[in-house]
Amino acid sequence: MSSNLTAKLSARQEQLLEALRRAEQELSGQDLHARLRASNTPMGLATVYRHLRLLQQWGLVRCRHLPSGEALFAPTERDEHHLTCVDCGSTHRLAHCPVHQLALPGEELNGFLPLFHTLEFFGLCPNCQRRQGRLPAEA
Repeated sequence: MSSNLTAKLSARQEQLLEALRRAEQELSGQDLHARLRASNTPMGLATVYRHLRLLQQWGLVRCRHLPSGEALFAPTERDEHHLTCVDCGSTHRLAHCPVHQLALPGEELNGFLPLFHTLEFFGLCPNCQRRQGRLPAEA
């Protein structure tokens, strides 16, 4: 993160970013709101979402949407990617980013400034495959 951008963050934005950095996993806006509500400087849910959106636009926070529609947030410096079951919603974190070294050709960017990326795979976990009869019980 550039020091120029850091200087532009408000105290509330810094608070949100620091709460996301301290979290061991991604947080929903509601989870983040609950954590902040218990702190010395709580903020409203609408304020949490407004600042998360700004932090995302600045490339400091990424958002991942689950099949349920829930949005999960994390700092972009935490480069995480997942396999998510579309049936039960279970998530498995990938050990590494399979596209981390991917370079986008300049001519394809057409002036676009990439800030971060997300990579998500959706499918069925082994338990849901068994339950649906797509996988033998012993597999």
